[in-house]
Amino acid sequence: MNVFRTGILMAAMTAIFLGVGYMIGGTSGMGIAFVVAAAMNFFAYWNSDKMVLSMHHAREVDERSAPEFVAMVRNLAASAGLPMPKVYIIDNPQPNAFATGRNPENAAVAATTGLLERLSRDEIEGVMAHELAHVEHRDTLTMTLTATLAGAISMLANFAFFFGGRDRNNPLGLVGTLLVMILAPIAAMLVQMAISRTREYAADKRGAEICGRPMSLANALRKLHKGAEAIPNPDAENAPATAHLFIVNPLRAGGVDELFSTHPRMDERIRRLEAMAMGAPAARPHHSQRPSRRATGTSGIPEADDKRQKGPWG
Repeated sequence: MNVFRTGILMAAMTAIFLGVGYMIGGTSGMGIAFVVAAAMNFFAYWNSDKMVLSMHHAREVDERSAPEFVAMVRNLAASAGLPMPKVYIIDNPQPNAFATGRNPENAAVAATTGLLERLSRDEIEGVMAHELAHVEHRDTLTMTLTATLAGAISMLANFAFFFGGRDRNNPLGLVGTLLVMILAPIAAMLVQMAISRTREYAADKRGAEICGRPMSLANALRKLHKGAEAIPNPDAENAPATAHLFIVNPLRAGGVDELFSTHPRMDERIRRLEAMAMGAPAARPHHSQRPSRRATGTSGIPEADDKRQKGPWG
């Protein structure tokens, strides 16, 4: 049912794109938009992950540059029965993370330096398990394609303002052009919301199963939510169509903007994880390498106030 629903939503996103083309140039405009949409979907299938990582200035890390973080992801991927994804770190103080890639064999997970500095090891595992759940559910392709199409719709709507009103093929003239310019990006955003919200709950549940500690993910979400509210993310603000890829909304908003959030309500996500923890079996033992005392202090677990520069997390 989720796959069918997502297919319908992706078709709706494409229909919006075609509708904008029709409003700009009538039947010929819709034909051009169809060709562009098909080309963009093909391009995004192969390249959207690279585009998103580039937008957020993510750098790939390995066992030499971030040994413990990479080892953590490797162990979680093994627990989930997934191939090892590429691992990236984003130099950004806002605590956040996302996954991307067209399939589990070509996936990537990324975490910000803010996340690695502010969360404990168990909480980081919970977050990365959530991202691997998106990979397992094959959400990453759908969500990156959606981000690409949503950005294109907004761009095309802006073109409508400059060219649509003057085009004699435009069926509604200037009024229709203004309506397209305002309503098309909103419609695209609503489709993004529908896709993202239905998948975050499932990723939370599966992520908690992968790491074995629902409360670790719940505690991480609390910290990430507060951090995202307090710390701006300029790259995300410049590319708002990618906001739904992140585990928590990276955009600073409040009031009525919350109605248009691409993420479910945080209190509901936490409530579901807490309910899951009440009936959850004992957490699986750590089988990943513990952080060294040199890097994390006497406890062996990185605390939220650790100030690491380029330690084991990269």
